[in-house]
Amino acid sequence: MEATARPRVLIDVVIPKIGVDSRINRLALDAAIIAGFALFVAVCAQFSLRIPTTTVPITGQTFGVLVTGGALGSRRGGLSVLIYMLLGMISVPVFAPSSSFLGEKTVHLLLPWSGTSGMVWSMSSGGYIVGFILAAYLVGMLAERGWDRRASVPLAMIIGNLVIYVVGLPWLGIHILNNDGLRGYFEGVYPDAGIVQMTLKGGLYPFIGGDALKLLAAALLLPGAWALVGRTKGHRPLD
Repeated sequence: MEATARPRVLIDVVIPKIGVDSRINRLALDAAIIAGFALFVAVCAQFSLRIPTTTVPITGQTFGVLVTGGALGSRRGGLSVLIYMLLGMISVPVFAPSSSFLGEKTVHLLLPWSGTSGMVWSMSSGGYIVGFILAAYLVGMLAERGWDRRASVPLAMIIGNLVIYVVGLPWLGIHILNNDGLRGYFEGVYPDAGIVQMTLKGGLYPFIGGDALKLLAAALLLPGAWALVGRTKGHRPLD
């Protein structure tokens, strides 16, 4: 008797491929899922909070990225966020609202849609976007090992978030160093700080509290979703 394959990640339980009658149809289903979660990250980016001491706003992107990786797994999660980045680079306004737009308000909640686009290497926040891809892949890889439905899920989310900063902070620091206008902005806000201090004060410290809340939300959502589908579809959370 052939053993029943264990679902690797949440999306395989929510939208099972059983009954999909051809490889082409399975690929089409995966493509639709990947595109849908790329749109989900874009929607999360529209929830933005302006911070007057940095050019990088607090957004819901981190939450969207971590949930995407945890729900889809490494390859589909990473590819979904890669597509999100590529959409922004071909002028589809999926990135967070611009500083000039947020300068007129403190909080922006989805509508009117005010996304931006651009080449990530020309953006001071571009490193965070690149880091999103790696974070989704890594969290997805951990989810494939069951971390998304166990007590270790907060650790998976913390690891994913750290990856974003590992890429985003040096990227921001290079932009501060090489962009006279950006460096002048941070020198005005932090007149006695060096490049490293500017980078940490502009790209890390203001986001710790918000990231903690987003990590908590993502860490609660995934096990909660597993519990829900366990009741409705018969998959135990620790399968």
